[in-house]
Amino acid sequence: MARAALRSMVVYLVLVGALLSLASAQDSSMSGMQMPMPMEDHAAAQLPSPHAGSGTGWQPASVPGNEWMVMRGGWELMAHGTIFADYNRQGGPRGAGKAESVNVGMLMEQHQLGRGTILLRQMFSAESLTSPHPGFPELFQTGETYHNEPLVDHQHPHNVFAELSALYLLPLSENISWELYGGPSAEPALGPVTYIHRASASELPLAPLSHHLQDSTHTSFGVITSGFVIDRVKLEASAFNGREPNEERWSIQVAAWDSYSGRVSVAPTRDWTAQYSIGRLEHPEALEPGSQWRQTASVEYDKPLAAGNWATSLVWGRVHKIATGANLNGYGLESTLNFMRRDYAFTRLELVDRDELFPQAAVHPAYRIGAYTFGGVRDLVQNSAWQLGMGADVTFYSKPAALNAAYGDRPVSFQVFLRVRPGLSAKEHHR
Repeated sequence: MARAALRSMVVYLVLVGALLSLASAQDSSMSGMQMPMPMEDHAAAQLPSPHAGSGTGWQPASVPGNEWMVMRGGWELMAHGTIFADYNRQGGPRGAGKAESVNVGMLMEQHQLGRGTILLRQMFSAESLTSPHPGFPELFQTGETYHNEPLVDHQHPHNVFAELSALYLLPLSENISWELYGGPSAEPALGPVTYIHRASASELPLAPLSHHLQDSTHTSFGVITSGFVIDRVKLEASAFNGREPNEERWSIQVAAWDSYSGRVSVAPTRDWTAQYSIGRLEHPEALEPGSQWRQTASVEYDKPLAAGNWATSLVWGRVHKIATGANLNGYGLESTLNFMRRDYAFTRLELVDRDELFPQAAVHPAYRIGAYTFGGVRDLVQNSAWQLGMGADVTFYSKPAALNAAYGDRPVSFQVFLRVRPGLSAKEHHR
């Protein structure tokens, strides 16, 4: 496994080096003939798409950009991320109270390459060091393992190498472009923009309960995606390694491209995007035999306001377990309102089916769980470099009476936290 990870890293670095060389050669060959770029053309070239989200997913073009950005030698260099330092108290008999940190950081490098644009991404997380064992406490959450046992009532930490990818977008005509994306750690065309990057979830430290039904493939160790952007519609397909990451959070566990997916996305305006995707995942769970079909659909809306922003997402995901014929659904509504510049109010409302709450039981019935989170954040520091906010949230639940003995009649969970991230980019201050 270590050799495979090393080979994958070497291939990625060789690819990056080749692209850097090509871009540098292009700069040298054109240095004497380039004209100054008009401001509006430079703004249009900021990203391969104004709707760029996570992986190749689309989000509204109007979402705020909390990032640092600088131009160097024809390269546009960007960095963004978020650190939550929080106390997390999950209620009921199966709950726990822990100090923890949810965190992610991303670097991006973009350059014109030929007639197209190349975008390199590296995303990292230190959660393997900042999450309490066996993971972040979260009632009714399931997915992945700890010490070769299924994780229940905990959210797993993310991998150190959460993304190592390259995206190339080549215009073929005025309204048609071709995309090629992939890497040793990347995101296939399956699901919405992952919750880590959704503006509607930007103030919520914990993952959605529906994460493993909707967007858990955002870290897949081996991905290749190709597709076409036709005006406001994008059609794409992926081949990828469908297995969930194992407990070695610091490694890259490359394997065969044994799974596949397809996605159609539409962006009718700057403020709206929607997608439908379907994929087959071969043996995604380490301890559960069999493969899965996954379907997702989502709508995202973003509305810039005079003194803030309002972002909302509606997401559905379904897993069909081929071996048993079982269907599990997850429905989520997220919304974050930024008002008076420094203040945020947010909510996440979920209904999700769970059949893994009692892994040692002889039978595994599915239970419909509701989780209803409400919270707020106030920015204590807010400038062009940083945003430091203090916030809190509370979660209430609905569940079948059959779970009362294990979870209590009315469990309530809460968090208090500090949130640190880059300030709004210059274009956001002037929109």
